[in-house]
Amino acid sequence: MLHQDRLFPADPTSLAIAQRLYAGVKDLPILSPHGHTEASWFSDNRPFPDPATLLIQPDHYVFRMLYSQGIPLESLGIGQNPIVNPRDVWRIFARHYYLFRGTPTQLWLNYAFQELFDLKISLSEETADAYYDAIEEKLATPEFLPRALFERFRIEVLATTNSPLDPLTHHRALRESGWHGNIIPTFRPDPVVDPDFDGFIHNVHRLGELTGENTSRWSGYLAALRKTRERFRQLGCTATDHGHPTPATADLSLETASALFEKVLSKSSTSMDREMFRAQMLTEMARMSLDDGLVMQIHPGSFRNHNEAIYRRFGRDMGADIPTPTDYVRNLQPLLQRVGNEKNLTIILFTLDESSYGRELAPLAGHYPCLKLGPAWWFYDSPEGMLRFREYTTETAGFYNTVGFNDDTRAFLSIPGRHDVARRVDCAYLAKLVADHRLEEDEAHDLAQELAYRLAKAAYKL
Repeated sequence: MLHQDRLFPADPTSLAIAQRLYAGVKDLPILSPHGHTEASWFSDNRPFPDPATLLIQPDHYVFRMLYSQGIPLESLGIGQNPIVNPRDVWRIFARHYYLFRGTPTQLWLNYAFQELFDLKISLSEETADAYYDAIEEKLATPEFLPRALFERFRIEVLATTNSPLDPLTHHRALRESGWHGNIIPTFRPDPVVDPDFDGFIHNVHRLGELTGENTSRWSGYLAALRKTRERFRQLGCTATDHGHPTPATADLSLETASALFEKVLSKSSTSMDREMFRAQMLTEMARMSLDDGLVMQIHPGSFRNHNEAIYRRFGRDMGADIPTPTDYVRNLQPLLQRVGNEKNLTIILFTLDESSYGRELAPLAGHYPCLKLGPAWWFYDSPEGMLRFREYTTETAGFYNTVGFNDDTRAFLSIPGRHDVARRVDCAYLAKLVADHRLEEDEAHDLAQELAYRLAKAAYKL
């Protein structure tokens, strides 16, 4: 299923260069500094229950495609814990596997099928049960326990994403277990900084209970956030993550910010008030990062839970988050006027608006010391998206104002496949620069190492 030269250039000169570059990076350790796997998988270290629960249920890339073709999410086991009929779910998936032709999802899945489960025939309705049986059999072996797979994948660091209200029990258990796998939390404050987040007011009060601070007051609220960040840092956290709908920032006076906070807690706020509060909180988070050293990631530009019926039925993160146009230049200016020239602050910007790469993001990151560009993300986490990212940003921001690759996934078994795709695409891009006599090959070898490993290690302080 997998050709050894997949994603490499077809012309012989560039192909040979890409092969040499890839040979130098294909076995490097994996750094996964931003993702959504569960620490409990590794603290409990229990077998994954079945192929459908492992490969379909957590992966919105998979079930959103099936849903788009009229397949009900209920029939895919979404919302079920455990899945009632996992083999039936798998058969539906296999019957429709052709839908993924040409997509990055097919690349990731075929990598897992071939490299992990030694399956060399294509998945289809006819091979569904053979696949299911082979995968199920291997999942019952010690070699396929979560910790064993972590080691097999050569993962050096794996970051989870966690709410400020998360007690991080499983991260503590991992620290105390004696296992050497490095799994760290990431501070995702959306539940307590976004007034449109479900249960926001309750969440803010709960934050106060957990920290012993009076979060009905602005000063107590900020103190509670600082305490929580420190709790995360003690368990290895090196980064924060902010999934705001826009990158709007603000730099309000103490009195104005305090009054705005009281308003969003009073349920009398307007949509403009709530957007202004989110904007102010990005600046507050940047100030805190200057103090405690946490790297700041901003993931704006997603209209989340666009399908209200699916949201009401199944909750968040059900494949209905849709990209929107994003203005970085004007929205980020208040924050950058405050902290943009700080050399000891790192803010990593992501986008779902490709048109902003060359026009806004690369020029911003090519100037402000605190800014770095996150990799092609989500809908652009694909060979074509990765290549366009390099083409649009390198001429202005270079390579060293980017941060390598992160997989941003809940689908644990896709991690090595995703990193393999990123390494191949970067080697293909570098090979073309060498073939065009824009880089020396020794420079390309060094850059391939940077993009696959060293840039992420440095940017995320790993």
